[in-house]
Amino acid sequence: MSGPDIIIRQACADDAAAIAPLFDAYRRFYEQAADLQGAERFLSDRLARQESDILLACDEKGWILGFCQLYPTFCSVEAAPIFSLYDLFVQPAHRRTGVGRALLLAAEALARERGKVRMDLTTARSNHMAQALYESLGWQRDVVFLAYSRRIGG
Repeated sequence: MSGPDIIIRQACADDAAAIAPLFDAYRRFYEQAADLQGAERFLSDRLARQESDILLACDEKGWILGFCQLYPTFCSVEAAPIFSLYDLFVQPAHRRTGVGRALLLAAEALARERGKVRMDLTTARSNHMAQALYESLGWQRDVVFLAYSRRIGG
């Protein structure tokens, strides 16, 4: 899937080092400490073990403009496979240019191709720009369920 000047491709294990700076920036956006080596290691592990799918948005020269990471999982209620779209990040200079939209549409196409019945995501309450994008593409805010989490260990 591609648009003008945006090429979407699936990442392979060799891409981990190139994606790591964006992944590290994504994590810093969510108030995590910078850790470029940790970011690369995490991505390398996910890709090598085929535990996630990472889509890259590139320009015509191959420069990575943004990425999204999808984790395959299941919905017990629907008794069907779904994707958790956990990470979506576009370099600040390329926001509002269609990169995020192209990534989301490519993720939807991949989900359909893989037989997923739904994609879920969460975002910060303060991330209004992302929320507007999601809603413009038909994503619906959950008003029924509350999300909880609990830290386990360090």
